[in-house]
Amino acid sequence: MNGQFQIAMHILTLLDAQPGELLSSEYIASSININPALVRKEISNLRKYGLIASKEGKAGGYTMGLSPEKILLSDVYKAVKVQPALGQAKNKPNPACPVGKQISAHLDFLADEVDTSIINKLKTITLANFSAKFEY
Repeated sequence: MNGQFQIAMHILTLLDAQPGELLSSEYIASSININPALVRKEISNLRKYGLIASKEGKAGGYTMGLSPEKILLSDVYKAVKVQPALGQAKNKPNPACPVGKQISAHLDFLADEVDTSIINKLKTITLANFSAKFEY
């Protein structure tokens, strides 16, 4: 798994910690300690899913798109998921091998089960629940 979920959660938690404020990508990036361009890329994706709203212009920035009580962590996971939870091999196994010809199907099934378990767990947690763990 890549770090997109962690970045998205950091962004959303930071926005939730400062309700009503418009935060710049530079400010958010400084909190995460990454390049603002990476933040803008992730914000663009989160905006597409309605999790973040933005205001353009000099006094613009980013804020929550939905109330934290309405955002399930499974929604965040689905918004940023780009690969199976168990990863994916770049090579194709040898179809002449008894293991090689079956391994992909069995691993795909296992990955689907793991992904479903992750989503089911994350469905039980809202952003508000997660944010409540922080001391401000």
